[in-house]
Order: sequence, then structure tokens, then C-alpha cells
Amino acid sequence: MNTYSRNILITGGNGQLAQAIINHPHGPHLVARAYTHHELDIGDLSSIEYRFNEFEPHIVINTAAYTAVDRAEEEKEEAVRVNHVGAQNIAMACKNAQIPLIHLSTDYIFNGNKTSAYNEKDPSHPINNYGLSKWLGEEAVRDYGGNAIILRVSGVFSEYGHNFFKTMLRLAQEKKELQVVCDQVTCPTYAGDIAAVLLTMAQDPKEWGTYHFCSALSTSWYQFALAIIEEARRNKLFSLAEIKPILTANYPTLAKRPAHSVLKCEKLFKAYGIKQPSWEEGIKKAYQGLLTHA
Repeated sequence: MNTYSRNILITGGNGQLAQAIINHPHGPHLVARAYTHHELDIGDLSSIEYRFNEFEPHIVINTAAYTAVDRAEEEKEEAVRVNHVGAQNIAMACKNAQIPLIHLSTDYIFNGNKTSAYNEKDPSHPINNYGLSKWLGEEAVRDYGGNAIILRVSGVFSEYGHNFFKTMLRLAQEKKELQVVCDQVTCPTYAGDIAAVLLTMAQDPKEWGTYHFCSALSTSWYQFALAIIEEARRNKLFSLAEIKPILTANYPTLAKRPAHSVLKCEKLFKAYGIKQPSWEEGIKKAYQGLLTHA
């Protein structure tokens, strides 16, 4: 691929999606700058404007988000400040600067009651504060922004940051038994695969609007955990006695989770020709990433 001709400003620089973009195989060809929360606070419009003047971006990828789903039940104001007000600020700043915005959102804007995959036009019914704050952020991007793409993703995991994949690896080394919910279905998606989509969109935006992207096959968190640990065993990292399935009803959390959180990605394929990846292959890539960065 040729060098990207656009200055790409990335928010949420310490997060796994920003790190996946910077460390993508096309990374050396990017003219990109990933700002951490301390360098660019999207909750503060003046902070955004300062960095815009400094870097003069041609496009912005907003990966900054408050993602602690359970903690958001107790820290609602902070979740709203980042996911709603922050999204509004970045959308307004991009509109004022007349540059496009790619904004990341989540499958958690849906309640999970639908038994088939959610498309982009399905109504939102978030069942926790995190999902609500992200939905309000989407609405702000649509209401206050100019040319913008909203990309909803699900179950993001990678070798970077904090996520289910890394949590399972850590717990598997600390405990002889793990209990993981088996009645919540999602599509785990490797951050590196999402990064590839974001870079494709940043280089050649097609049609503004909302898109879905996730791995091809849905699975339960329990089955996902089994696959993660099995790959660990193949890599001879450690051995674990047992992973046991547990029902959501027997595993109370502060925030409710959607029972069936699956996204339909046909719109993205029609616009960009992007196929859904395999989360099993994503696990292998994440392991390779861990070994590379160890």
C-alpha cells in the first residue's frame, strides 16, 4: 500500500483500537498521531481545538471512550462526559474544521432481545449506562457533526489494553477454575481487523452514515474463553484445570448485558467489499502480538 496521503488524528491513544491502528502493518505508511487522554481530552472542546491547530488533521478517528461497563453504573456522569459530550465535541470540531470524522460505537446500544443479527436501522434500546452513553454519542455525531461515519463493533479484543482475552489469560494463571457465562452471545472481534477497516475508511470514505463490523460467527463468552485457553495450551503458556459454564442469572453484575448481541455487516461489505473475519484467527493474531511485544 502506498503512503496514506491524509493526516490522521486518532483519539484515545492508549486504547487498544488506537494501538492497533498505529501498530498495523500499514502503520509505517501512516501520517498519523494518536493522542492519549492526557494529551487530548475529548470532554474539553478547547483541548480538541488545540490539537487540531497543532496537527492540522485531514480526518479524525475517534476511538476515545469510557468502556468500563459495570463501573459506568456508578460513574454515569463520567461515562456521559466522555461518550456523549466528548462525541459531540469532536463532531462539532470536525464540522467547524470541515474534516470527516470516523466515530467508534458499540453493539451495546441494543438490548439483545432480537434473535437475529441487528442491522444499522434497528432501533436502539440500551439496557445499561454504558450503552446509553454510547447511543447518546451517536446521536450527537449525527446531530452536531458534518461528514461522519459511525462504526459499531462488538467484543473487541487484542494484545493491547484491557479486554476479555487478556483477562482470561491473567485469571487462568491465577486460578484453577474459571466460571464464564454461557448464555450471552456475541461476535468477538480482533482490534487489528477493526484497524484495517478504519484505515480503509480513512483513506477512501464511501458513503457517510452508520456501519456494523464484527467477526463472522457468533459465540458465547464461555466458548470464546475455551478457545482462548486452548490456544494458550497449544502455545504451552500454562495449563488450567477447568472452565465451567455459568448462567447470567447466577453471575450478577452491576450492569445488564445483552443476551444476543450480534451485528449484521452486509452494508459494510456492499460499500467497501470488506468481509467479516474469523475470531478464531483473531485469537491467534493476538497471541502472536503478545509474543512480539513481550
